[in-house]
Amino acid sequence: MNILVINCGSSSLKFQLINSDSETVLAKGLCERIGIDGSLTYQPAGGEKKQQDKAMPTHKEAISYVIDALTDVENGVVKSLDEIGAVGHRVVHGGEKFASSVVIDEEMIHEIEACNELAPLHNPANIIGINVCRELMPNTPMVAVFDTAFHQTMPKKAYMYGLPYEYYEKYKVRRYGFHGTSHSFVSKRMAEIIGKPYDQTKTIVCHLGNGASVCAIENGKSVDTSMGFTPLEGLVMGTRSGDIDPAIVEFIANKENLDITSVLNILNKKSGVFGLSGNLSSDFRDLENGAQNGNEKAATAQRVFSYRVAKCVGSYVAAMNGVDNIVFTAGIGENDGKIRELVCENLTYLGIALDAEANKKRGEEVRISTPDSKVNVYVVPTNEELAIARETVALL
Repeated sequence: MNILVINCGSSSLKFQLINSDSETVLAKGLCERIGIDGSLTYQPAGGEKKQQDKAMPTHKEAISYVIDALTDVENGVVKSLDEIGAVGHRVVHGGEKFASSVVIDEEMIHEIEACNELAPLHNPANIIGINVCRELMPNTPMVAVFDTAFHQTMPKKAYMYGLPYEYYEKYKVRRYGFHGTSHSFVSKRMAEIIGKPYDQTKTIVCHLGNGASVCAIENGKSVDTSMGFTPLEGLVMGTRSGDIDPAIVEFIANKENLDITSVLNILNKKSGVFGLSGNLSSDFRDLENGAQNGNEKAATAQRVFSYRVAKCVGSYVAAMNGVDNIVFTAGIGENDGKIRELVCENLTYLGIALDAEANKKRGEEVRISTPDSKVNVYVVPTNEELAIARETVALL
């Protein structure tokens, strides 16, 4: 079965067409600047990547262009929409309602819409993608795969905040966690690598990208994760502050004469390693170059990021009362050996020693701890699109 995986943002749309039998990517691409002027990047398997400027006033035009590209006589990979068996949609927030993926119907759309206020920047865009695909492909089954679903196994002691209980009862203010599809995929792959049953392992996954989170997976279940009510909580990230003293919001608002929305915009878009580096960059390659050239702010940003990751890993060792595997994944986790090295420097108490040569590798599945280390440390590339395709096939 061919599965079209759709990941809709407010002004972008990522897609992959995956053959679920061979798990190969038949084609992939990206629509950008939806609502402005628009562009489509498309690459069939084994073919050249091509970019075209196309008018995309809405997501409907974007998805139409995706379908046209996939069925194009010259560069397409299927002859018609009949060869696409299902569409798997990434949905950021499923609240407490969704602890697993679901087949989409009218009732499910209403349930997803009820979670919009929990992810106002993401869920509405996800729903737009779903509705457009249902309109253009009315006979093709659709599945929603939620970022938050994997973390619905967290115990109450892990997801409750120290706030008046009524806010949980009335507004469902609690920790939800994100990157669940990635954490699930990588932890399952880790169990396969070491040849142990998934439900008999203790694994900590460090999903380190521009958005970053750490997850403790005990016996196949998420028991804690660093992101919370929103993706702002947790680690220092590319442009997000991560955990701060909440009183800082009022302090900055008063000092800078800003409202809460403006301060939160700073915490989401102008903080993290970008802010720490003096606005040098949120790209860790730029930070590495800056640090090597004597930029102390860039070096500080690297150290703060790595220190926070190591602290989080240590707390999850305590949460699970031990750990078998620590895994790095996502853009930084898979490619930045320096960050992995800085994180592991604070974990030698676990009996971890880093293999310096193995740690130089980028984007590969590789063990980076020495054979005599008491805890396995690996790099495992994530593949959220494949995970969504697998979920879609499993449901259908």
